[in-house]
Amino acid sequence: MEWWLIYLLLGAIVGFFAGLLGIGGGLIIVPTLTLIFTVQDFPPESIFHLALGTTMATIIFTSASSLYIHNKHEAVKWEIFKYMTPGIVVGTLSGTVLAGTLSSLILRIIFILFIFYAATKMLLKLILKSRSKREPHSNKHPSLPTKPALFAAGGIIGAVSSLVAIGGGLLTIPFLTACNIKLQHAIGTAAAIGFPIAVAGTTGYILNGFMQLQPLPEDSLGYVYLPALGWLVLASMLTAPLGARTTHSTQAATLEKIFVILLYCLAGKMLLDLF
Repeated sequence: MEWWLIYLLLGAIVGFFAGLLGIGGGLIIVPTLTLIFTVQDFPPESIFHLALGTTMATIIFTSASSLYIHNKHEAVKWEIFKYMTPGIVVGTLSGTVLAGTLSSLILRIIFILFIFYAATKMLLKLILKSRSKREPHSNKHPSLPTKPALFAAGGIIGAVSSLVAIGGGLLTIPFLTACNIKLQHAIGTAAAIGFPIAVAGTTGYILNGFMQLQPLPEDSLGYVYLPALGWLVLASMLTAPLGARTTHSTQAATLEKIFVILLYCLAGKMLLDLF
Protein backbone atom coordinates (compact mmCIF):
# COMPACT_ATOMS: atom_id res chain seq x y z
CA MET A 1 0.00 0.00 0.00
CA GLU A 2 1.27 3.50 -0.87
CA TRP A 3 1.21 5.04 2.59
CA TRP A 4 2.27 8.45 1.30
CA LEU A 5 -1.08 8.76 -0.47
CA ILE A 6 -2.90 8.17 2.82
CA TYR A 7 -0.72 10.72 4.59
CA LEU A 8 -1.43 13.22 1.81
CA LEU A 9 -5.19 12.65 2.08
CA LEU A 10 -5.08 13.04 5.87
CA GLY A 11 -3.01 16.20 5.54
CA ALA A 12 -5.46 17.65 3.03
CA ILE A 13 -8.43 17.04 5.35
CA VAL A 14 -6.60 18.39 8.39
CA GLY A 15 -5.41 21.49 6.55
CA PHE A 16 -8.90 22.27 5.30
CA PHE A 17 -10.50 22.06 8.75
CA ALA A 18 -7.57 23.92 10.31
CA GLY A 19 -8.20 26.81 7.93
CA LEU A 20 -11.97 26.59 8.39
CA LEU A 21 -12.06 26.45 12.19
CA GLY A 22 -8.70 27.90 13.22
CA ILE A 23 -7.49 24.70 14.93
CA GLY A 24 -4.18 22.91 14.60
CA GLY A 25 -5.70 19.62 13.48
CA GLY A 26 -4.32 17.45 16.29
CA LEU A 27 -7.79 16.21 17.23
CA ILE A 28 -7.99 14.50 13.84
CA ILE A 29 -4.34 13.62 13.23
CA VAL A 30 -3.68 11.74 16.49
CA PRO A 31 -6.46 9.13 16.28
CA THR A 32 -5.98 8.69 12.52
CA LEU A 33 -2.22 8.24 12.79
CA THR A 34 -2.80 5.77 15.62
CA LEU A 35 -4.91 3.66 13.27
CA ILE A 36 -2.45 3.99 10.38
CA PHE A 37 0.59 3.16 12.52
CA THR A 38 -1.25 0.11 13.88
CA VAL A 39 -1.96 -1.15 10.36
CA GLN A 40 1.70 -0.49 9.46
CA ASP A 41 2.62 -2.85 12.31
CA PHE A 42 4.68 -0.36 14.29
CA PRO A 43 5.76 -1.43 17.83
CA PRO A 44 2.48 -1.33 19.82
CA GLU A 45 3.83 0.43 22.91
CA SER A 46 5.28 3.24 20.77
CA ILE A 47 2.32 3.84 18.45
CA PHE A 48 0.43 6.46 20.47
CA HIS A 49 3.61 8.28 21.50
CA LEU A 50 4.60 8.43 17.80
CA ALA A 51 1.17 9.78 16.89
CA LEU A 52 1.47 12.52 19.54
CA GLY A 53 5.04 13.47 18.61
CA THR A 54 4.41 13.52 14.86
CA THR A 55 1.29 15.62 15.37
CA MET A 56 3.16 18.18 17.49
CA ALA A 57 5.74 18.49 14.73
CA THR A 58 3.07 19.22 12.09
CA ILE A 59 1.67 22.00 14.29
CA ILE A 60 5.01 23.85 14.03
CA PHE A 61 4.28 24.52 10.37
CA THR A 62 0.55 25.20 10.61
CA SER A 63 0.98 27.53 13.60
CA ALA A 64 3.81 29.44 11.90
CA SER A 65 1.60 30.03 8.85
CA SER A 66 -1.33 31.12 11.03
CA LEU A 67 0.90 33.38 13.13
CA TYR A 68 2.20 35.14 10.02
CA ILE A 69 -1.32 35.93 8.80
CA HIS A 70 -2.62 37.11 12.19
CA ASN A 71 0.44 39.29 12.78
CA LYS A 72 -0.07 40.98 9.40
CA HIS A 73 -3.53 41.98 10.64
CA GLU A 74 -2.06 43.22 13.96
CA ALA A 75 -4.16 40.71 15.89
CA VAL A 76 -1.35 39.41 18.14
CA LYS A 77 -0.98 40.85 21.65
CA TRP A 78 2.78 40.45 21.98
CA GLU A 79 2.84 41.59 25.61
CA ILE A 80 0.60 38.66 26.59
CA PHE A 81 2.72 36.35 24.44
CA LYS A 82 5.89 37.54 26.21
CA TYR A 83 4.62 36.76 29.71
CA MET A 84 2.87 33.48 28.87
CA THR A 85 5.59 31.91 26.72
CA PRO A 86 8.05 31.02 29.54
CA GLY A 87 5.24 29.15 31.30
CA ILE A 88 4.21 27.59 27.98
CA VAL A 89 7.72 26.22 27.41
CA VAL A 90 8.09 24.87 30.96
CA GLY A 91 4.61 23.32 30.94
CA THR A 92 4.98 21.81 27.47
CA LEU A 93 8.35 20.21 28.18
CA SER A 94 7.01 18.90 31.50
CA GLY A 95 4.01 17.44 29.69
CA THR A 96 6.21 15.58 27.20
CA VAL A 97 8.32 14.18 30.03
CA LEU A 98 5.14 12.99 31.74
CA ALA A 99 3.90 11.49 28.47
CA GLY A 100 7.16 9.55 28.16
CA THR A 101 6.53 7.93 31.55
CA LEU A 102 2.88 7.06 30.90
CA SER A 103 1.75 3.89 29.17
CA SER A 104 0.04 4.02 25.81
CA LEU A 105 -3.25 3.01 27.48
CA ILE A 106 -3.21 5.94 29.92
CA LEU A 107 -2.35 8.40 27.15
CA ARG A 108 -5.21 7.07 25.02
CA ILE A 109 -7.67 7.51 27.90
CA ILE A 110 -6.49 11.12 28.46
CA PHE A 111 -6.83 11.87 24.76
CA ILE A 112 -10.29 10.28 24.46
CA LEU A 113 -11.57 12.33 27.40
CA PHE A 114 -10.15 15.51 25.89
CA ILE A 115 -11.58 14.88 22.43
CA PHE A 116 -15.05 14.30 23.93
CA TYR A 117 -14.61 17.58 25.84
CA ALA A 118 -13.53 19.45 22.70
CA ALA A 119 -16.39 18.06 20.59
CA THR A 120 -18.98 18.92 23.24
CA LYS A 121 -17.52 22.41 23.61
CA MET A 122 -17.78 22.99 19.86
CA LEU A 123 -21.32 21.58 19.80
CA LEU A 124 -22.44 23.99 22.53
CA LYS A 125 -20.76 26.84 20.66
CA LEU A 126 -22.79 26.00 17.56
CA ILE A 127 -26.01 25.84 19.57
CA LEU A 128 -25.36 29.21 21.21
CA LYS A 129 -24.03 30.96 18.10
CA SER A 130 -27.40 32.40 17.01
CA ARG A 131 -28.07 33.69 20.52
CA SER A 132 -24.68 35.41 20.73
CA LYS A 133 -25.40 37.22 17.47
CA ARG A 134 -28.44 38.84 19.05
CA GLU A 135 -26.59 39.85 22.21
CA PRO A 136 -24.74 43.20 22.33
CA HIS A 137 -20.96 43.06 22.14
CA SER A 138 -19.08 43.60 25.37
CA ASN A 139 -17.22 46.90 25.79
CA LYS A 140 -15.37 45.82 28.92
CA HIS A 141 -11.71 46.75 29.21
CA PRO A 142 -9.09 43.99 29.26
CA SER A 143 -8.40 42.71 32.78
CA LEU A 144 -5.25 40.62 32.53
CA PRO A 145 -3.99 38.66 35.51
CA THR A 146 -0.60 39.37 37.07
CA LYS A 147 2.61 38.25 35.37
CA PRO A 148 3.00 35.20 37.66
CA ALA A 149 -0.62 34.26 36.91
CA LEU A 150 0.05 34.51 33.15
CA PHE A 151 3.12 32.30 33.63
CA ALA A 152 1.02 29.75 35.53
CA ALA A 153 -1.74 29.84 32.90
CA GLY A 154 0.87 29.28 30.21
CA GLY A 155 2.26 26.31 32.15
CA ILE A 156 -1.15 24.66 32.43
CA ILE A 157 -2.01 25.29 28.77
CA GLY A 158 1.39 23.98 27.64
CA ALA A 159 1.20 20.84 29.77
CA VAL A 160 -2.30 19.88 28.59
CA SER A 161 -1.51 20.75 24.97
CA SER A 162 1.58 18.52 24.89
CA LEU A 163 -0.30 15.58 26.41
CA VAL A 164 -3.01 15.68 23.73
CA ALA A 165 -0.94 17.19 20.86
CA ILE A 166 -2.86 20.40 20.16
CA GLY A 167 -1.70 23.94 19.45
CA GLY A 168 -3.42 25.25 22.56
CA GLY A 169 -6.12 27.36 20.89
CA LEU A 170 -8.95 25.40 22.53
CA LEU A 171 -7.55 26.47 25.91
CA THR A 172 -5.89 29.83 25.17
CA ILE A 173 -8.82 31.52 23.42
CA PRO A 174 -11.36 30.91 26.25
CA PHE A 175 -8.76 32.07 28.80
CA LEU A 176 -8.05 35.33 26.97
CA THR A 177 -11.69 36.08 26.22
CA ALA A 178 -12.45 35.56 29.92
CA CYS A 179 -9.87 38.32 30.51
CA ASN A 180 -11.99 40.58 28.23
CA ILE A 181 -9.54 40.41 25.33
CA LYS A 182 -11.29 40.97 21.98
CA LEU A 183 -11.99 37.70 20.20
CA GLN A 184 -9.91 38.75 17.17
CA HIS A 185 -6.90 39.45 19.41
CA ALA A 186 -7.51 36.29 21.44
CA ILE A 187 -7.42 34.15 18.28
CA GLY A 188 -4.32 35.93 16.96
CA THR A 189 -2.48 35.64 20.27
CA ALA A 190 -3.47 31.98 20.59
CA ALA A 191 -1.97 31.40 17.13
CA ALA A 192 1.29 32.99 18.32
CA ILE A 193 1.32 30.91 21.51
CA GLY A 194 0.75 27.76 19.46
CA PHE A 195 4.21 28.10 17.92
CA PRO A 196 6.30 27.75 21.12
CA ILE A 197 3.93 24.98 22.24
CA ALA A 198 4.64 23.07 19.02
CA VAL A 199 8.42 23.70 19.09
CA ALA A 200 8.81 22.77 22.77
CA GLY A 201 6.45 19.79 22.41
CA THR A 202 8.26 18.43 19.36
CA THR A 203 11.64 18.86 21.07
CA GLY A 204 10.36 17.03 24.13
CA TYR A 205 8.92 14.11 22.14
CA ILE A 206 12.14 13.77 20.11
CA LEU A 207 14.32 13.69 23.25
CA ASN A 208 11.95 11.34 25.09
CA GLY A 209 11.91 9.01 22.10
CA PHE A 210 15.70 8.81 22.15
CA MET A 211 15.68 7.96 25.86
CA GLN A 212 13.12 5.14 25.67
CA LEU A 213 14.19 1.51 25.38
CA GLN A 214 11.32 0.27 23.20
CA PRO A 215 12.03 -0.10 19.46
CA LEU A 216 10.95 2.60 17.02
CA PRO A 217 10.32 2.31 13.27
CA GLU A 218 12.94 3.33 10.75
CA ASP A 219 12.93 7.00 9.66
CA SER A 220 11.83 8.10 13.13
CA LEU A 221 13.43 11.02 14.94
CA GLY A 222 12.58 10.13 18.51
CA TYR A 223 8.79 10.01 18.65
CA VAL A 224 8.45 11.90 15.33
CA TYR A 225 7.85 9.71 12.26
CA LEU A 226 9.42 11.77 9.46
CA PRO A 227 7.66 10.29 6.36
CA ALA A 228 4.24 11.03 7.85
CA LEU A 229 5.35 14.50 8.92
CA GLY A 230 6.56 15.46 5.44
CA TRP A 231 3.43 14.43 3.55
CA LEU A 232 1.07 15.80 6.20
CA VAL A 233 2.70 19.21 6.14
CA LEU A 234 2.82 19.36 2.34
CA ALA A 235 -0.89 18.65 1.91
CA SER A 236 -2.14 20.69 4.88
CA MET A 237 -0.30 23.83 3.77
CA LEU A 238 -2.01 23.54 0.36
CA THR A 239 -5.58 23.08 1.64
CA ALA A 240 -5.55 25.43 4.66
CA PRO A 241 -6.18 28.55 2.49
CA LEU A 242 -9.20 26.83 0.93
CA GLY A 243 -10.62 26.16 4.38
CA ALA A 244 -10.01 29.76 5.41
CA ARG A 245 -11.93 31.04 2.38
CA THR A 246 -14.79 28.60 3.06
CA THR A 247 -15.17 30.09 6.56
CA HIS A 248 -17.00 33.04 5.04
CA SER A 249 -19.38 30.98 2.91
CA THR A 250 -22.87 29.77 3.75
CA GLN A 251 -21.54 26.19 3.99
CA ALA A 252 -19.28 26.92 6.99
CA ALA A 253 -21.90 26.11 9.65
CA THR A 254 -22.73 22.79 7.99
CA LEU A 255 -19.05 21.86 7.79
CA GLU A 256 -18.57 22.73 11.47
CA LYS A 257 -21.38 20.31 12.34
CA ILE A 258 -19.75 17.62 10.22
CA PHE A 259 -16.48 18.22 12.05
CA VAL A 260 -18.15 17.81 15.45
CA ILE A 261 -19.73 14.53 14.30
CA LEU A 262 -16.33 13.40 13.03
CA LEU A 263 -14.75 14.12 16.42
CA TYR A 264 -17.41 12.09 18.23
CA CYS A 265 -16.92 9.21 15.78
CA LEU A 266 -13.14 9.23 16.21
CA ALA A 267 -13.41 9.37 20.01
CA GLY A 268 -16.02 6.60 19.97
CA LYS A 269 -13.80 4.43 17.77
CA MET A 270 -10.84 4.91 20.12
CA LEU A 271 -13.02 4.14 23.12
CA LEU A 272 -14.25 0.90 21.56
CA ASP A 273 -10.64 -0.05 20.72
CA LEU A 274 -9.79 0.09 24.42
CA PHE A 275 -12.12 -2.86 24.99
